[in-house]
Amino acid sequence: MNKLIATLIAGLFATAAFAQTPATTPTAPAAPAAVKAEAKEAKTDAKATAKETKTAVKAEAKTAKVEADAKKDVAVAKADEKAEKADAHAKAHKTKAKAHAKAEKAEAAAAAPAPVVTK
Repeated sequence: MNKLIATLIAGLFATAAFAQTPATTPTAPAAPAAVKAEAKEAKTDAKATAKETKTAVKAEAKTAKVEADAKKDVAVAKADEKAEKADAHAKAHKTKAKAHAKAEKAEAAAAAPAPVVTK
């Protein structure tokens, strides 16, 4: 964007410089070929500058898009990691609860007296 503004300002100064060329006197006619050549050169320069500016703007936009995509990918990866961590935590909690219940059941079975069998 800054390059575009700089190009436009440079173009304004260039046109102002051409507009202030000294007026030709009736005794010395201006060389139309030289004026046409200068105008053609100025036009070519303006086109080249505009093309460079357009290319630079496109490149900057492309870079910004790539950076935005990269940031989005990082955010998605972080969210996935957080979800996986929460799932692992829940699974570990469930496994610990099962192990604790199993240990309590084993303790209860060991502490209970053996049943008496009578005939």
